[in-house]
Amino acid sequence: MSIASETTPKIEFISPLVGLEEHRSFELEPLDEDGLFFTMRSTSDPSLQLVVADPMPFYPDYEPMIDGDTARSLEIVDEADGAVLAVVNMAGGAEKATMNLLAPIVLNPKAHRATQAVLYGKDQPLDAPLVRKD
Repeated sequence: MSIASETTPKIEFISPLVGLEEHRSFELEPLDEDGLFFTMRSTSDPSLQLVVADPMPFYPDYEPMIDGDTARSLEIVDEADGAVLAVVNMAGGAEKATMNLLAPIVLNPKAHRATQAVLYGKDQPLDAPLVRKD
């Protein structure tokens, strides 16, 4: 599902992001016209923002499996209801940017609900290179 829209989606985390327990409400804002990159800004502390991206254009074979309890808690009834974003680490600059494929953010933009899912049993990197696979 695409999360790009003309309005800024507000997302409420049903469980907090690791290390950001006091922040549950965020707004997503597109950073590019293709809808690949977004800022995710805390509504309680606007100075707190993360860059997130759609991992599929970078890793087309990436298929995170989300358990039924998580899907129900996000009100995901059909696969088209959900979207997956990966947190992007830009600490080394854009040319050394990486994305966290081990713990993606799973969301239902229509229900404005999200959670960070840790993919146990999967050998996914925390720091996958951000190189588009065209």
